[in-house]
Amino acid sequence: MGEDTADTSSSGRQGRSNGATASAGVDDKTKDDFCLAAVYVSDAQFNRNIFFDTSPQAVSLYLLYNHWAMQMIVYVFIFVDLALALFEDPAVIPMPIWGTSLVEMICLIVFTARLFHYAKVIPRIRFWKDPKNICIIVIILLSLIDIIIYGSLKSTGYNAVRWSRVLRPLLLVNVTEGRQLRRAFRSIRNALPQILYVFFLFMFSMLLFSLMALKLFGKRNLFTVDGEPYFTNFLDIVFDLYVLVTTANSPDVMMPAYNYNSFFALFFILYILINTYIFMSVFLAVVYNNYKKHLKEEVRQLVKSKRQKMLRAFAVLQQPGSGEELVVSQENWNQLVHLVQPDISNAHRELLLFVFSLLLIGKLAFVQLPDLLNIQVITMKSRPHPLHIWFPLLYDSSVSRLLRHAVKHKAFVYIYDLIILVNAIFIGLDEENPLIAYAEWAFLALYLLEILLKLYTWEPRAFFAKHQFWNWFDSVIIVAALVGAIVNLSDGYTSRQILDIVLILRVLRLIRVVDSIKRFRTIINTLIKIGPTILTFGQLILVVYYIFAMVGMELFKEKVKYLEADSTDPYKDSCGTPLLRGTTFAKNNYCKNNFNNVVSSFILLLELTVVNQWHDILSQSVHGFKAVWLYNNLFHLFFSGYKTVDGLLQRMFEADLSLEDADDMDDPNFSNITFDSV
Repeated sequence: MGEDTADTSSSGRQGRSNGATASAGVDDKTKDDFCLAAVYVSDAQFNRNIFFDTSPQAVSLYLLYNHWAMQMIVYVFIFVDLALALFEDPAVIPMPIWGTSLVEMICLIVFTARLFHYAKVIPRIRFWKDPKNICIIVIILLSLIDIIIYGSLKSTGYNAVRWSRVLRPLLLVNVTEGRQLRRAFRSIRNALPQILYVFFLFMFSMLLFSLMALKLFGKRNLFTVDGEPYFTNFLDIVFDLYVLVTTANSPDVMMPAYNYNSFFALFFILYILINTYIFMSVFLAVVYNNYKKHLKEEVRQLVKSKRQKMLRAFAVLQQPGSGEELVVSQENWNQLVHLVQPDISNAHRELLLFVFSLLLIGKLAFVQLPDLLNIQVITMKSRPHPLHIWFPLLYDSSVSRLLRHAVKHKAFVYIYDLIILVNAIFIGLDEENPLIAYAEWAFLALYLLEILLKLYTWEPRAFFAKHQFWNWFDSVIIVAALVGAIVNLSDGYTSRQILDIVLILRVLRLIRVVDSIKRFRTIINTLIKIGPTILTFGQLILVVYYIFAMVGMELFKEKVKYLEADSTDPYKDSCGTPLLRGTTFAKNNYCKNNFNNVVSSFILLLELTVVNQWHDILSQSVHGFKAVWLYNNLFHLFFSGYKTVDGLLQRMFEADLSLEDADDMDDPNFSNITFDSV
């Protein structure tokens, strides 16, 4: 896994900036100077930590490299590369080998071109010292070798394994844009040594209890409800007690002993108290505290790196101020902000300058620019309503003013909240009842009337501004429900798919009540705000799932089969194999939980993550598939024993630590000002 390299500039360029520009005037700043300063500020704003060449040509290539379109292209081709698993054997949608190989070759060419572009941006010695570049090169070469070997063997009729597919998700980690994902993996890696001590102590406790259980119950001739011997095999006891830690087999696992003697319940109570409640709580606390400690260190490094970049940008644009102080003029500052964020308005730039309230911007104020640019600023333009322009007398009439006042009144909101609640009751009733069907049309008409009244009251462009999420949500849901209802009516309720969509849209209309309750709206807005952080750790989980799914597909495909009800296969009731006949897995009809394609593999891994009934899923492995049992247990240990999911949920709300937490900086004179959203 690649580490981000430190960001320092070549001594020649920095010396020129610190010396020559210190006495230069405003007019001496060239376009190249502003481009270089803009790159430093942009890197500080987006926490990029790349050692790049400061020559004008390299800076231009670096700007192109970081363009959002280039980054989007990389992610699109990574997605296509990962999605090839849908079409490769074992496939959800089969495609010829030459087709998938051709698509993968195109993806590898794009990754190679991106890597070549990156090599032109940074010094050559830095490129070859960066582990993530080496990792990408190795992945590309191994994938190319695998394509050639796999295609050759398949064309000659031999069986082959696509072993390079497990490397595909590592591209997500090692591309330059995956810096947040690398930080997450680094935090987990750094916290792992301390966590292992608690894990080994937990395993010792579980083995100790397993040994006691063997001695207590092994010779008492007890049997489970399935007629199996109870607690006579040490490894089976270890597995059952491990499952008990997750509470998935409670109280089933203790009932034979409890039925034999009520006193034996104390053994299981003590085990659950120590291993489930105490050890797991300590385990989670250690995961969280160590992860947070290393996360704060990452934040400190980011803050230090951000300030260093801003000081370099300041050195490029600095000029003499009053006394011996070096400053940046407002003219240069405005031009710099325009280069960094060309889409912001003049009013936005004036607002940022108003925060400083200075004609000449000093070093202390200049380093705050990335934080100012990251503030969400909503620009409201006062526009007259189109109806006011077209029909001024009608729009300004007393009736019109009264109507607009009524729409803006709180009572209007309360009335529609009541309508939504009544609608919720009708949704729960039988939709095939004619009265209910007519009522749905009435509710739909009321919702359409609400949107039309709001559009009449507020200027349409302001109503559908990009920050008006709930207005967009309401309008899309209501219009989609209207279209679906019309299509469904023309179909005469004969299309089940259309009917399902209509019913879902009816339920989604109830979400509108969230916008009416301030606390609910705050929670939803918070979840939207932390969306990028959730996406980062969604990628982390995707990497782990994809690797386990690819390995599982190569090793265990077609071991378990799902057969339709009309199948004539003699082993239809045992998932296509006599080894699972009479097992809990087969009785519960879990046959679709297999590694026969990437979709079923992901669903199986998700079921193991969720925990409930996961031990029943593993029962397929105990009866004939020991390798599957070991493999699935390894995955479950990663996600459940390590408390990874809990740790990630905690991390989501720690990821946006304020810079006040990044104390003990080398230079206390550059403490960051804290700004809220404007």
